[in-house]
Amino acid sequence: MARGRVLMALAAVSGLVSACGDGGGGTAVPSPSAAHRISLSSPAFTDGGTIPRRHTCDGEDVSPALEFSGVPAGAITLAVLVQDLDAPHRAFTHWLLWNADARRADWPAGQVPPGATQGRNGFGKRGYGGPCPPKGTRSSPHHYVFSVYAADRTLRLPADASAADLERALAGHTLAAGTLTGRYGR
Repeated sequence: MARGRVLMALAAVSGLVSACGDGGGGTAVPSPSAAHRISLSSPAFTDGGTIPRRHTCDGEDVSPALEFSGVPAGAITLAVLVQDLDAPHRAFTHWLLWNADARRADWPAGQVPPGATQGRNGFGKRGYGGPCPPKGTRSSPHHYVFSVYAADRTLRLPADASAADLERALAGHTLAAGTLTGRYGR
């Protein structure tokens, strides 16, 4: 009986550790309830639709325009995390930024919102790095999840912060969240 409880405890700890990820991102940020959802959309593609070439490594490689609604009145800043969930070894980070003004309802394509800081993406660079899956994925495109988080405070992170750093900073400070998923194959 005691051995069973120890094994269950080890499994729970293992699950918590693996949820934190290895720097590539994961699901460390608790999801707010359905009543606290941000609607995230883009004029460039619909949820589940194909991300236009312009916003990929095969095009201009600029971030798509994003639009938000349902941001809670108490939100101070917004953070965005874009990850390829179909990458071979773990979620691959394409973009992360934080401390964008929560009162701004839209962001133009290719522009960083005033006051926002961009972190280090999976390519090792600061800023947006568009979808760039391996060639031969046209028939089974990768899924790119754009996640937005409304935070109740300004996030204090180093300029080269990773997705895991952002997720840790958001833990306990996320008022609302939303996602938009796009697909791209080559």
